[in-house]
Amino acid sequence: MIILLSPAKTLDYSHDHMGESDPIFIEDSITLNSVLRKKSVKSLRTLMKISEKLAIENVDRNKAFENIFDESNSRASIYAFKGDVYRGFDVDTLKKSDLKYADKHLRILSGLYGILRPFDKMQPYRLEMGTSLNVNRKKNLYGFWGEKLSNFILQELESHKQKWIVNLASNEYFKAVNHESLKPFVLNVNFKEYRNEKLTFVSFNAKRARGLFARFMSIEKIKSVENLKGFNLEDYKFDESLSNETNFIFTR
Repeated sequence: MIILLSPAKTLDYSHDHMGESDPIFIEDSITLNSVLRKKSVKSLRTLMKISEKLAIENVDRNKAFENIFDESNSRASIYAFKGDVYRGFDVDTLKKSDLKYADKHLRILSGLYGILRPFDKMQPYRLEMGTSLNVNRKKNLYGFWGEKLSNFILQELESHKQKWIVNLASNEYFKAVNHESLKPFVLNVNFKEYRNEKLTFVSFNAKRARGLFARFMSIEKIKSVENLKGFNLEDYKFDESLSNETNFIFTR
């Protein structure tokens, strides 16, 4: 069983949690950086649709990127991400056994790194999967990554008894691996809530819920799809009437 999460834009490198392994697609990351580091503040601002302040910060990040990942320039990815999803996951409060489960099952999709494991070394970056970055005659990152990500996930699934991909990633990121070959194995998990007696999708809360769900799986060491229905953190409950075999809906 593999859990897929999106990355976060907010990063924190003030801690001392060092990574233990190099990213799987490190050579591809180096290739992408070789293109990014040539971008000026103006061109990066246009490409990523970000403020001048953020463009300056990321031009500096791109130029500081090194081909060798070590304790001076990188941190473990699961500790470096600090967005809504990762506040829900709350890695600092997990036990060693929980982290061991996450290390085996949790995979973070990334525009620059393709796929990150929790303890992969990660240098700071900003590159959303939907960015139209032209690399190696590919017009965007979806074209650049192609079948690499889905092929890697399928390869990893071979060592798992439960051959399910628990998709907690956003559409932007899951699109990078959403190929026909994955369809039989994908379980989409979504979160909704009642507002004024109407069932609504609230993006901010859904992001946090994705992290909570990954946390629940890590703490409970989930081994079967059926056990996923027991998720009940922060008042969420499995809604059988809205769910089916490949789509689980949790409401509150």
